[in-house]
Amino acid sequence: MFQTIAVIGSGTMGNGIAHLFAQHDYPVHLIDISAAQLEKALLTISKNLDRQIAKGILTEEQKKSALARIRSFQDIEEGVASADLVIEAATENAELKLNLFARLDQATPPSCILASNTSSISITKIAAATNRQGKVIGMHFMNPVPVMKLVEIINGYSTEKKVTEQIVNLSKRLGKTPCVVNDYPGFIANRILMPMINEAIYSLYEGVAGVAEIDAIMKLGMGHPMGPLQLADFIGLDTCHAILKVMYEGMGRPHHAPCPLLTNMVTAGCLGVKSGEGFYSYTPGAKELTVSQRFSS
Repeated sequence: MFQTIAVIGSGTMGNGIAHLFAQHDYPVHLIDISAAQLEKALLTISKNLDRQIAKGILTEEQKKSALARIRSFQDIEEGVASADLVIEAATENAELKLNLFARLDQATPPSCILASNTSSISITKIAAATNRQGKVIGMHFMNPVPVMKLVEIINGYSTEKKVTEQIVNLSKRLGKTPCVVNDYPGFIANRILMPMINEAIYSLYEGVAGVAEIDAIMKLGMGHPMGPLQLADFIGLDTCHAILKVMYEGMGRPHHAPCPLLTNMVTAGCLGVKSGEGFYSYTPGAKELTVSQRFSS
């Protein structure tokens, strides 16, 4: 049914989504206003395909075919004009998404499904910016997209049952496990995950334990593959902060209010892996994880 997939945004999530669809034989239009970002994204996809070749998942020929299926566009209208499915993977900013979906509603064929990779912003609110509320849905991939099995599929208040079924079936064809949830702040993944991360940051802020100790306790005691502070760095502290704000505004529960330490770190530009420093320091080529000097005893 889906012939052409358009992906809006070529950052970490956008290029991962484009990689996934191209690997599974779908023509992809990867769209970003920045030519430099698009070039970087294609290089990242190429490197990640090389990793799959090294692991025996793909062949060199399959890599070439996948890359050939991806076309890059800086003009949104041009990129989505022939799309059957648009997946928005832009910054986690409600105003930006609302404006973008209103624009997509005008630029895409009436039958096109509009999906958002948002990790917390209301699908119902996003859909209300369009004249096709029944064809708007959440398609929340996990990072790294080519590796993680889960797709959290979020039904807005007006999402048509047929649209949900189509997106569930598509997710399965991509080798993913779709889980359908309803549209409330944080959905399920972040409704449960973010309070844990926030509490871990509060534990550091209040001096209960250090970075390494907090993460070690959750890994060794609770069987988590990655500690909550390292995971926050990986997700992006700005993204964690934005999600917590959405949840706090949506539900008004005190434990959803971002920890002041997290707010300060984001304000200072310490965003985790993407900026090179968060709770840990990230040096290119370093093999061992090092706690940021700000939190070293």
